[in-house]
Amino acid sequence: MDPIYIEDTDDWLGNPTPLETCRHQLRMYENEFEALTLKLERALENIQGLVRDNDALTLERNSLRAELTAAKAEAAQADRRANDITIKTNWELMAKDRHISHLVTEIKALNGENPFAPAFPHQRDIS
Repeated sequence: MDPIYIEDTDDWLGNPTPLETCRHQLRMYENEFEALTLKLERALENIQGLVRDNDALTLERNSLRAELTAAKAEAAQADRRANDITIKTNWELMAKDRHISHLVTEIKALNGENPFAPAFPHQRDIS
């Protein structure tokens, strides 16, 4: 056999012809294309599911933000009412203290005592 034809194996038995090789390669490409198409369809379904989930979460977030805003407004209003009640109570207590002090002064004056004398006359000089 001539050394030039050592690699020429087209006529050997059991070797595929170039046409058979092309057909086999074509079937491999078709199978790979089908597998990739299935993967793409699954990926698209996953993306659509994620988009739906994102939309639902966005709606929930927006409703929770609205509730939070309403709760903050309600809390601020309750705080204002509490401050108003505290101020009113303090004014009422001051008025009552002033009235009690005035009544004590009148009682002392009516009893003949000096209303402006120190309440504790026997205090030591600390200085």
